[in-house]
Amino acid sequence: MTGHGRGMAERDGRRATVEIRAVNHRFLDLKLRGTSVDPAVEDKVAARIREKVERGAVTVTIHVERHGGAALRIDPEAARSAHATLSQLAETLGLAPPDLALVLTQPGVLVGASEDDGGADEAILAAAGQALDRLATMRAAEGDALGKDVGTRLEALAGLLTGIEAAAAAQPDEVRRRLTERVERLLSDTKVGADPHRLAQEIALLAERADVTEELVRARSHVTQVQALLAEPKAAVGRKLDFLIQELGREINTIGSKSSASEISRLIVDGKAELEKIREQAQNLE
Repeated sequence: MTGHGRGMAERDGRRATVEIRAVNHRFLDLKLRGTSVDPAVEDKVAARIREKVERGAVTVTIHVERHGGAALRIDPEAARSAHATLSQLAETLGLAPPDLALVLTQPGVLVGASEDDGGADEAILAAAGQALDRLATMRAAEGDALGKDVGTRLEALAGLLTGIEAAAAAQPDEVRRRLTERVERLLSDTKVGADPHRLAQEIALLAERADVTEELVRARSHVTQVQALLAEPKAAVGRKLDFLIQELGREINTIGSKSSASEISRLIVDGKAELEKIREQAQNLE
């Protein structure tokens, strides 16, 4: 499912903004971008996302900035080291010695007073929590809409199964009529009559091969299980749906291969089309 969430939090002079975007994907593909943060904090953010998101391509963008005139201090050792390195480079290149402004721009020379107390980390985690809650709300709304669409298509598929069942019930009589007519036509120019017992055996054998009762029972069971999954509140059902839809397709294909009745063939085509639409929507569900 798709969705977007944005959160912002401030801690000890640090403002963190976290955006989480999710699009459809068969598995969970998580990427973190933006401001470089402590790996431990990245792991915590990723763990919280995995708790709530099972499938989807998720991109997390983190941005941290100083806020509210946070006090700064100079790290003397870092400044001394930066000045020495720059002075040596200037001498090598025959340039003027570095000035204070250049030294102050070097990494680690200017340090926020709140960097050492974890304020940025706390702000990131708080903002990530807000963004994740908003993402979950948007994805839940989309999931409800998709679930209703799948439910409607399941009802249509159940109706097609009922039609197949009715058509299958008439198959033995149709098999008997067609086989009898064929035998009579073949023997019409001879004086040999058809053996009633042998004809009855062939009719029974063909009817048994065309019987789809077991497949219909299993298909209806799969439909019922899918409907039960969709009724579960706030449940991640995507992977289970994938499996059940695959099994539904297997049963429908078997019914189609076992039956030669034109009406059943027509209903099978309609059922496959409906099942494919259900499959496409299920790929978007978590």
